[in-house]
Amino acid sequence: MSSPLRSTLAGSAALAVLALAACAPQDEPGTNPSASAAPAACAPSSLKTLAAGKLTIATDDPAYPPWFADNKPDSGQGFESAVAYAVATKLGYTKDQVVWTRVTFNAAIAPGAKTFDLDINEFSITPERRQAVDFSAPYYDVTQTVITVKGSKIAGAKSLADLKNAKLGAQVGTTSYRAITEIVKPDAAPAVFNNNDDAKKQLQNGTVDGIVVDLPTAFYMTAAELDGGVIVGQLPQPSGTPEQFGLVLDKGSALTSCVSQAVDALRTDGTLDALQKQWLAGVAGAPTLG
Repeated sequence: MSSPLRSTLAGSAALAVLALAACAPQDEPGTNPSASAAPAACAPSSLKTLAAGKLTIATDDPAYPPWFADNKPDSGQGFESAVAYAVATKLGYTKDQVVWTRVTFNAAIAPGAKTFDLDINEFSITPERRQAVDFSAPYYDVTQTVITVKGSKIAGAKSLADLKNAKLGAQVGTTSYRAITEIVKPDAAPAVFNNNDDAKKQLQNGTVDGIVVDLPTAFYMTAAELDGGVIVGQLPQPSGTPEQFGLVLDKGSALTSCVSQAVDALRTDGTLDALQKQWLAGVAGAPTLG
């Protein structure tokens, strides 16, 4: 996947400092407030990371747009790559102090010691996953979306009832899969794929009528990766708390509180909103299936 449209980032340094810097020193005129916004307890010298003075961030391989660009998470291009570096900056790390590693989606949320300090890979926050890992404060509100190709029997679907007889699929272990079983509830059992590339191939060859992915991925796939790709529609949010993405950390990680503070500050100072507009600007207007 390749990069979406970009826009200029904007943020309020004063709000960032208020959100994170109760015990941080005042910034000198002309300095970058976001680079020094972390409280002393959340500064690199105080954080117990895998490698002293470094922040190890993981994601899957491949890493897809619009979340990453050209499968290069260290580029800073794509929404999640940009969010990861913004979090690192809030914590006081420079770009060359960030180390990237690759971990599969399911391995990242499985119980056990981690090979990363934090992982960013479209992880929806769920009570079940919280039993095995920590999550940061949420950085993105998620909508699951059904996509297909022209000529499919569901290309013109307008409601959940129109999907009752559809064969749908999604990546294993994802909330996209759960959305099929818990919201769509089709007659046929969903197909399960190792990743979205496999799902896309099976959609193209007609093994399934449609697949479910998050909304930004839906827009990218239908525009750039599927011949005759069609967005059928967004699925309703499950009852209760809306689905949200969070950074994954080891269960009981000493970093969780600091990372959450950094995410909250990025929301307060407008950075998260600006990054969404920069990288996810095209994800508006998809119909909702009722």
